[in-house]
Amino acid sequence: MSLLQGDDLAAVLLSLKVAAVATVVGLPLALAVAYALARWRFPGRALLDAATHLPLVLPPVATGYALLLLFGRSGVIGRLLEKIGLPLAFHWTGAALAAAVMAFPLIVRPIRLSIEAIDREVDEAARTLGAGPIVRFLRITAPLASPGLAAGAVLGFAKALGEFGATITFVGAIPHETLTLPTDIYQATQSPGSESRALVLCVIAAVIAVSAVLGADAVQQRLARWREHG
Repeated sequence: MSLLQGDDLAAVLLSLKVAAVATVVGLPLALAVAYALARWRFPGRALLDAATHLPLVLPPVATGYALLLLFGRSGVIGRLLEKIGLPLAFHWTGAALAAAVMAFPLIVRPIRLSIEAIDREVDEAARTLGAGPIVRFLRITAPLASPGLAAGAVLGFAKALGEFGATITFVGAIPHETLTLPTDIYQATQSPGSESRALVLCVIAAVIAVSAVLGADAVQQRLARWREHG
């Protein structure tokens, strides 16, 4: 008898899709927030910093409940999204939103550190040569911060892949719709006689996470060689 059930492969594929979407959608916003926190001084900066890191200190269930209140079918934002055909509650898109929210602080942190490590004089020199803010960001800041971008993407993907508390609170565990790999593992641990199945699922999750880290390391090495010869 196979150790895995019919819904397990669907859960793995759904988790990959959710983690990928959460990372891709969260990365541009994380870059903007990281740049603002690293380079700008403005009223409310401390509040933005606190809000960015809030998912790290709140219980995931509390975050999921907050998402349910805001984006659920009875929530203010959720009702509007339902009207335009973008449901979130009890839908895989909601799982991606929950994963993105929980992963966001881990994406922002390495990007912010990379931007803070860039010498401001480099940016100032480009500005005196006539380069505008967009050109300086695209030609100087983004390339120099690329290791932080890669690290943030990997951390965000790994966190999104393993997100459980906020996801199950917000979207539940509907097979082929919101049943992600972590929820599938949890259900396997609660089912008598499914210990081997839970172990196999854990190994699959570990393999995916390690592959993501190795892939990011290869990308960082290629970026480093590109900067050296660019």
